[in-house]
Amino acid sequence: VDVKNVTKKYGDIVALDGFNMEVQKGEIYGLLGPNGSGKTTTLNCILALLKCDEGKIKLFDEEMTPARYDLKARVGYVPQDISVFKDLRVYENIDFFCGLYIKDKMLRKKYVEEAIEFVGLQDFRKMYPKKLSGGLRRRLNLACGIVHKPELLIFDEPTVAVDPQSRNSILEGIRKLNEDGATVIYTSHYMEEIEALCDRVFILDLGEEVAYGTKEEVKKLVGHTQTVVLTLDRIPNGFEEALKASENGVQHVLLKEETLELTVDQTIFSMMKLIGFVEQEQLVIKSLSIKETTLEEAFLQLTGKTLRD
Repeated sequence: VDVKNVTKKYGDIVALDGFNMEVQKGEIYGLLGPNGSGKTTTLNCILALLKCDEGKIKLFDEEMTPARYDLKARVGYVPQDISVFKDLRVYENIDFFCGLYIKDKMLRKKYVEEAIEFVGLQDFRKMYPKKLSGGLRRRLNLACGIVHKPELLIFDEPTVAVDPQSRNSILEGIRKLNEDGATVIYTSHYMEEIEALCDRVFILDLGEEVAYGTKEEVKKLVGHTQTVVLTLDRIPNGFEEALKASENGVQHVLLKEETLELTVDQTIFSMMKLIGFVEQEQLVIKSLSIKETTLEEAFLQLTGKTLRD
């Protein structure tokens, strides 16, 4: 996928502003951003469901347009909303979506059976979607998007509001599809999924690039800070504010039960000064450790928002 200088406007609102993105063959690419950042607009432009105001998009080194059905046949899309026919049974839904691309009846039947087995719906093939649990409907949604064995798979928050078992099943399925050769673009509001799945990530906000690279490269963009985890015998009133007001390089303080998580400036922070400050307040340190910066913490610092804002 090659997105070059794409701009998309809705009236006076600029959803994408000179946007660039490149997805390499065989990788799992995480597309991140707060709500309203332009993620879904980006996906719809890639799929030519929306027309760009400026710029070009190429799939498989060829320009993507609404009429390029040959390119669309090589793409599978699993949207955030359940997009199946309520009046068709599980087997009939998967067979219908497969039939859009696979005309050979014997091959289509084979693909449908493989998709049903892949998502674990063998015991539900004759059921209507409304009779399925939320997790099973998500699996059906997944099966309909992958049944024709596309080379490029686009997942828009495929695990929203599903049980842990179905969520793990979907994530394992995506890994397997990638191992079998599919390129994946993945969006999610669950940062732990991005940490576990993606090779590279792209952080988007207000239609513009904030950061991109491997997970480690993105974390290093905020590498001047680190997280210190501090547990004390007690936390007196006003102690959090006193920490931030001290000259120890403490930028943020987060209280989690009896533990304090301090975001500190590595260029200023001194562990010995912190220990001295705590002892001065006549407090006892029960534990003290430094935690590696997570992708979610990097995201928060880069955008000033959480994924769920």
